[in-house]
Amino acid sequence: MTSPPQDSLHKTEFFRWQGPELELENARSLPEFTLAYQTYGQLNAAADNAILLCHALSGDAHVAGHHAEDQRLGWWDTMVGPGKAFDTSRYFVICSNVLGGCMGSTGPASPHPSDGRPYALRFPQVTIADMVRAQKHLVNALGIERLLAVSGGSMGGMQALAWARLFPDAVAGAIPIATAARHSAQSIAWNEIGRRAITGDPNWNGGDYYGEGVPQPEAGLAIARMVGHVTYLSEHSMEEKFGRRWQAEDGPAYTFEPEYAVESYLSYQADKFNQRFDANSYLYITRALDYFDFARWDGSDREAFACTQARFLFIAYSSDWLYPVRQNRELYEEARAAGVPAEFAEVDSSKGHDGFLIHTDDAAGPVSAFLRKLRS
Repeated sequence: MTSPPQDSLHKTEFFRWQGPELELENARSLPEFTLAYQTYGQLNAAADNAILLCHALSGDAHVAGHHAEDQRLGWWDTMVGPGKAFDTSRYFVICSNVLGGCMGSTGPASPHPSDGRPYALRFPQVTIADMVRAQKHLVNALGIERLLAVSGGSMGGMQALAWARLFPDAVAGAIPIATAARHSAQSIAWNEIGRRAITGDPNWNGGDYYGEGVPQPEAGLAIARMVGHVTYLSEHSMEEKFGRRWQAEDGPAYTFEPEYAVESYLSYQADKFNQRFDANSYLYITRALDYFDFARWDGSDREAFACTQARFLFIAYSSDWLYPVRQNRELYEEARAAGVPAEFAEVDSSKGHDGFLIHTDDAAGPVSAFLRKLRS
């Protein structure tokens, strides 16, 4: 196997905040925290070419290129790099793992400062706004007072909205992609099924399952991932990829083991997820998603947009049923009604919610054009 070129390798760095305490929305605080992050490109002398990219539920800081440790490709490599939509020959791109995560940032699996044991459920419930406030400390530490843009898909889009509202002076442009102003009852329900699967696993043990040789709540996290993954796909993409194809060439074995290709696929995705994700982080992050409400600070989305100073580009994906086009368009319409400069683009995609990670070609043009306008 050929090794990737050295200039495409990216190493994760760590920002450590040690006070004053980070005040959280639930009236608790964190005395210190760490954010794992990566940067791409160069910050210019004026420090006005920085773009913050925010990941979705299960993402991490490694957004593009090959990781220096395991050489895996970044989750948005088709969008980030020289000559791409987020052009790293022009822009300084930052991506950090969220507070509450398990990819290097402080979360339930991290050591509690008082005793060194994992926080587990002692970790305070964090919100999207808390994640953003932690990112603000990182951005300032990098010498950046005002971001050219904040962008992300799904939960990343919610973070972009929160950035624009909470720090209006610090954001020139926001690009929320495949997202919503708040979760619908259906979205909350899907997340609750996943959480119940985890907390119902005997190995979850009230969240205290850390330590060498301790059984992990793998069955519960696997089910949560399966449920979540189905919401990221469209019916068309599942039919196209799997249909009713048998897993075995000679047909059914008449057992309760995976018989259909789609069952085997979900099992594979669940196993992969168990190898890299922490069950408690899944609980905390999905709850943060459910708590998010763009209107909570001002009473309505329109009033929230009126408190921003950024230009907006909203991008929706036609077959996304988790955060459908309608919800993205409503954000655009409320921004325009508030007198905020806003644009809207709909990408024709058969891939469902995952379209923002897969069908990026049609989004690249609007993103590139929008970023050029911000610089003009």
